[in-house]
Amino acid sequence: MFRRVFVMFFSIMLVGAIWAVSPMIISAARAQTAADYPSSFTGSLMEPSSDRVAIRRTVYVGAYSSVRLGGGKGKVDLATTLSIHNTSDERPLNITRVDYFDTAGNLVHSYLPKPISIRPFGTVEAFVPAENTRGGTGANFIVEWSANGLITDPLIEAVMVGTAGAQGFAFTSRGKPMVRETP
Repeated sequence: MFRRVFVMFFSIMLVGAIWAVSPMIISAARAQTAADYPSSFTGSLMEPSSDRVAIRRTVYVGAYSSVRLGGGKGKVDLATTLSIHNTSDERPLNITRVDYFDTAGNLVHSYLPKPISIRPFGTVEAFVPAENTRGGTGANFIVEWSANGLITDPLIEAVMVGTAGAQGFAFTSRGKPMVRETP
């Protein structure tokens, strides 16, 4: 009996400590700014190659800075992380554009001041905090990438998370290649 009470007490204390410290942890995560570029993912980067570009693609990634609940009156603001994974084991992936647009199609933020190259199997990310609701319910990212030879398509997706009271919400959205057909 004593052991059960002790375990219950310890569990409650642990949950309370985590709850008390979580605002500090979350505040640190929200502190990512454009000035942090590219320090948040320098291990994944390499020097861009001057070789001829053999392939170039544009990818559309739907994202949501907020979603409606129930009858449409409630709303949950979401933090969004755009992740760009180089799935090639041989070649670097060149990223030339990462732009964030709002529901009306207006540019909200451009994440790259200059092109970057991601190492094979490397990953970079862009973050939109939950407090930044400028994107609205129809926000999106446009990512332009290229490679200097044949390469597997990168995995580009947005992960959105948020809470309303004790309820948590999480969504993912995979990138869709934008193919322009000529008549």
